[in-house]
Amino acid sequence: MSLASIIGFYTLLRRMTNKIQSNPARLAVIDYGMGNLRSVLRAWEFVGADARLVTKPSEMESADAVIFPGQGAIVDAMRLLKETRFDVAIRNWIAADKPFFGICLGLQALFEHSEEGDTEALGVFKGRVKRFRIDPSLKIPHMGWNSVEIAQDSPLSEGIDNGVDQFYFVHSYYVEPEDPSISLFTTNYGGEFVSGIRSGNCYATQFHPEKSQAKGLQLYRNFLNALPLRA
Repeated sequence: MSLASIIGFYTLLRRMTNKIQSNPARLAVIDYGMGNLRSVLRAWEFVGADARLVTKPSEMESADAVIFPGQGAIVDAMRLLKETRFDVAIRNWIAADKPFFGICLGLQALFEHSEEGDTEALGVFKGRVKRFRIDPSLKIPHMGWNSVEIAQDSPLSEGIDNGVDQFYFVHSYYVEPEDPSISLFTTNYGGEFVSGIRSGNCYATQFHPEKSQAKGLQLYRNFLNALPLRA
């Protein structure tokens, strides 16, 4: 790396840090009764966000971005989202093109239907969630570190080494979008699958950035840096 490149990188890093520290982004981390909330919350706080758990949709209103963590069974997740009315709130938030980041089940729930429990999901995007049907020598769930290929340029992929950097996965199902243009990341596990999406200001990943060490935190920083500046 040249000296000019190194200077440029640290200049950008300083700008990012100053922006976050002087006016931290307010993140609403949805607490609907499921999800790895504490580790997600700590990761966002570590990269400089003012991240807070919200337990009702009205608490999202003052946020700069909404974070939708998820793990476990989508059947239970959809039941809880409907009970808390976060299902409607999430649809409306994304429809307004407000910044949004879904994690793991928070990606899968954005689609129309999941094979897991024959479950109707949020239907924000057309497509289905399918169970892996792969070589028996590969274990299900897909658990552990795997690389991602960048399918489209975006602020989220800044500083990510295409096809090299590894992220942490734990899942038995994967999304199959009807519209291939929303694919942001792909991963290979017995075949290629979509491991991240982008549509406008909506991002979501199948992997867990909060469990993915430095590169996962880089994704979160990139998301913060892409948020519109507040007065």
